Amino acid sequence: MRIVVAITGASGTLYGVRLVLRAAGLGATVDLVVSKAAEQVARTELDHGLNPAEGRFRELLGDLAGQVRRFDVNDVGAEPASGSAPIDGMVIVPCSMGTIARIAAGLSETLIERAADVTMKEGRPLVLVPRETPLNRIHLQNLTRLLDAGATLLPAMPGFYTRPKSIEELVDGVVDRALACFFGSRAVRARWNPEADA
Repeated sequence: MRIVVAITGASGTLYGVRLVLRAAGLGATVDLVVSKAAEQVARTELDHGLNPAEGRFRELLGDLAGQVRRFDVNDVGAEPASGSAPIDGMVIVPCSMGTIARIAAGLSETLIERAADVTMKEGRPLVLVPRETPLNRIHLQNLTRLLDAGATLLPAMPGFYTRPKSIEELVDGVVDRALACFFGSRAVRARWNPEADA
């Protein structure tokens, strides 16, 4: 399994980091693309950058670092932008509303938008994890447009029925649901159990 993971400048960079770790842990090769705004947000929210080859992110990946390759966001000629590349799909997590608007309008200014456009035109899964609130009408129209074009909309809305005990467990609930679009139900670790309180 080879997937493109894009991290954009919406708040919630931890979702992207946890998804990269989890996807690699499930055996995927990850083509990582990070927007400039995402780098800035990561340093604010996580106190580290998003380079899988160095620093704290490299430490978090450990032995999985070899499965993650980062591409320059401005390199629209990179492999994730090619329909002939053997890629199984793409996740944008978190996905800013600016990114959603550009993809919905068919703009391909960066590798993130170009890879998303290619993913849709090739009929591969495109999972968008928007993290914004409240939503205005323009946001909703752009989201609906992408849904109609075949994208999966998976907002970063964590569930509480599994009684998460940490922020990471809350985040992982969303991450697992996104990865289930590629790996099936085996990617979901925390499940609703109606018998738990019986």
